[in-house]
Amino acid sequence: MRVHWTETAQGHLRAIHRFIAQDSVEYARRMVDRITQRSRQIADFPLSGRKVPEFQSEQIREVVEGAYRVIYRVKPDQIDVLAVIHSARDLPHATEGILRPK
Repeated sequence: MRVHWTETAQGHLRAIHRFIAQDSVEYARRMVDRITQRSRQIADFPLSGRKVPEFQSEQIREVVEGAYRVIYRVKPDQIDVLAVIHSARDLPHATEGILRPK
């Protein structure tokens, strides 16, 4: 299945890269690569991620890479990556305007 990274999720990746690159450009590149590689998993196995507890929807799922939650929506024709959020952040505030919590 096709995986589409939303503008919001792409912005999150850029912010993650900028933040980590303050200490190590190489580690920042590797972390972003690891996060984006999760696209393969969710493309092949869309339901392999767990349901996001804050949203209670079969279609809103997440996979975890390091300290980051990759949140995506499973649609009939594609998967939309909605957000990449550090696990220490409060999800409803971090995804305001993207998703509506339960």
